[in-house]
Amino acid sequence: MPTDRLDLLPAGTAAIPIRCLEPAEWPAFQAGLSPIQRAYAGATGFSPKAGRVCLLPAPDGTLDRVLFGLGDTAAAAHDRLVAGRLVGSLPEGRYRFEPEGGVDLGEATLAWLLSSYRFGRYKAASAQLPSLVASDCINADAILRVARAVAAGRDLVNTPSNDLGPAEIEDAARILAERFGAAIAVTGGDELAREFPLVHAVGAASPRAPRLIDLTWGAPDSPRVTLVGKGVVFDTGGLDIKPSSGMLLMKKDMGGAAAALAAAEMVMGSGLKLRLRLIVPTVENAIAGNAFRPGDVIRARSGLTIEIGNTDAEGRLILADALALADTEQPDLLVDFATLTGAARTALGPDLPAFFTEDDALSLAIEQAGMSAIDPVWRLPLHAPYASLLDSKIADLNNVSGGPFAGAITAALFLRRFAPKTKRHVHFDLYGWNPSTKPGRPEGGEVQTARLVHALLKTLYPAG
Repeated sequence: MPTDRLDLLPAGTAAIPIRCLEPAEWPAFQAGLSPIQRAYAGATGFSPKAGRVCLLPAPDGTLDRVLFGLGDTAAAAHDRLVAGRLVGSLPEGRYRFEPEGGVDLGEATLAWLLSSYRFGRYKAASAQLPSLVASDCINADAILRVARAVAAGRDLVNTPSNDLGPAEIEDAARILAERFGAAIAVTGGDELAREFPLVHAVGAASPRAPRLIDLTWGAPDSPRVTLVGKGVVFDTGGLDIKPSSGMLLMKKDMGGAAAALAAAEMVMGSGLKLRLRLIVPTVENAIAGNAFRPGDVIRARSGLTIEIGNTDAEGRLILADALALADTEQPDLLVDFATLTGAARTALGPDLPAFFTEDDALSLAIEQAGMSAIDPVWRLPLHAPYASLLDSKIADLNNVSGGPFAGAITAALFLRRFAPKTKRHVHFDLYGWNPSTKPGRPEGGEVQTARLVHALLKTLYPAG
């Protein structure tokens, strides 16, 4: 969908008010309603449980006001994006949140916008969605920037692989570069084989040429932050081919690239005082006579030799070359995003990405940013003794451990080998997909951790 379809009406526009209510507020608020409205709320069984909606009529039968239940906001299970339920519950019209009550207007507005996303490239929307008027006490432009960047990333993940290859990932990066005045360089062909041999090897079997995208933005003398995103546009597993069921969602294997692009859009749009670098290796892991094979040994950009234990562990290979490039300038902060392991999903489920870092202070800042942005994550350990599981008898290391244990940790340890000079490095192992619709999280592609990273960088490097 065009991201400008996510919009807010100007503050002050006439609209139907929405009153968000916590259970403790309900008795007093109910007593203040007109007798007809009080009777109507009772007849419909409304109570301010999370997600409950009541459409209160005016005396002439028109819609006078909306009541919306927040539930117990003190409860651990409270969903701060619950206001997103309104998008699918209200008839077409113009609405505004009343500032009274326990609602955070910024969070409610973000929830509304995130829930309003629809992927409409191949199927027309079934109904017109309700519109929201911006509150005059929120930074509407900042919230819109975030929501639109998320929508652009979701569009990339949702687009099927026949319409989204490495060239289309490059196009998305070039659009961002032009929009924000960033420099961009793309390496492909014979130069890719020389400079980034792992990226070339993984993508060689596809008729859609692999490439590495390198975007830079901001003043050269500002703190350096580098984002790296895994851009595997489709993953067959290579010669270690996946079963059919394992390929059904493999269009989302470029979810790390989408998250990195979305985070970069938020950062540049916010004008943060940093020098941003965005590196995206993008390939299709296909099968042909020139596909890389189990047992091959490939020398990475860093000089390390890697024995291929499994061609279905291709994401860490392309990231290895990208991280080696990033490491040459030792950025102040290096962040990589990847839909990397099923082990992380087994441990934490689809909603909670794993992250890895050796920096305890950075870990705390990441957790706080995740809470602030409603983009939660969970830290897993970089348990150094497990690095021996990646030993190879004929090369510097293997790309897999070959065993059933600690798959997410060994993948993170593998990546860490390729950025040894960069001390502040965080690796996000994300799912990149909402299996079912929840408030603010429609079913389909998701750019997990993008909002978190934006919130983190706003704290570390605020705009001037």
